[in-house]
Amino acid sequence: MRHFLDIRDFNADTLSAILEQAASLKADRKAGSASAKPLAGKSVAMIFEKPSTRTRVSFEVGITELGGTPLILSASDLQVGRGESVADTAKVLSRYVDAIMIRCFKHDMLMTLAEHATVPVINALTEWSHPCQIMADLQTMIERHGPLAGQSVAWLGDGNNVATSWIEAAAVFGFKLNIACPDGYAPSSKLLAWARAQGADITLTDDAMEAAKDVQTIVTDVWISMGDDEGTRAEDFAPYQVNATIMAAAAGDAIFMHCLPAIRGMEVTADVIDGHQSVVFDEAENRLHAQKAILAWCVGGN
Repeated sequence: MRHFLDIRDFNADTLSAILEQAASLKADRKAGSASAKPLAGKSVAMIFEKPSTRTRVSFEVGITELGGTPLILSASDLQVGRGESVADTAKVLSRYVDAIMIRCFKHDMLMTLAEHATVPVINALTEWSHPCQIMADLQTMIERHGPLAGQSVAWLGDGNNVATSWIEAAAVFGFKLNIACPDGYAPSSKLLAWARAQGADITLTDDAMEAAKDVQTIVTDVWISMGDDEGTRAEDFAPYQVNATIMAAAAGDAIFMHCLPAIRGMEVTADVIDGHQSVVFDEAENRLHAQKAILAWCVGGN
């Protein structure tokens, strides 16, 4: 069974092979070359508890381009909301489809689904992690700066689900990761301890400038994620805005990444996200290619 649940579940060799496949699929698509159809005759259920633009479109297009049939299911389409267990849902769907992709609130729901499904399950986002996004981000870093080992990344803002997957990726691939968060918003201390035990070079600070100094990649995310209470977040995160001053502290060839959607004037200024160092739309495009490679690995056995 080839689930894709979290970055930490894999070693660098397996993830590198998936990223190489993603680069190959991207090149084929741009060249207009016919590519293999490892999902031919297969169906993939796409479950959305949370709405999405990039996740829905990139997975639906990706499944179709690989020869498969996507089946889109919102929470209101399923009996889970009416009392059916996640375990029973997993068992039933496994009789109909060849894989299940889910974007949900609780990580426990994902893990229960994977435990009881007899087909591959792909994590398209939970409140704990976002591994498909990080695979696209890693593909973008490779395109711009080459091999991942030895690269440097600064994460500014909330220690959220995307930050979790960045931490796991740093442990797997050996790039340096600086995390700058205000007090009360840091990532899980247990997760950081796990990553450092794997040899990860991770620095946690409350100083955004310190984190950004000389790094090759600066990454941020919205300050108020879906389901968060706004509270004092705008005030708490204001010192962590990615602006021209922050970018000037980074390496000369530094790039800016954001998983989108972005709010200009909050977590990032317009001159940065629309400027020459921004690769956010390359990054968004790479969701398609990275996820096609994940699907090919999970479902097609490639």
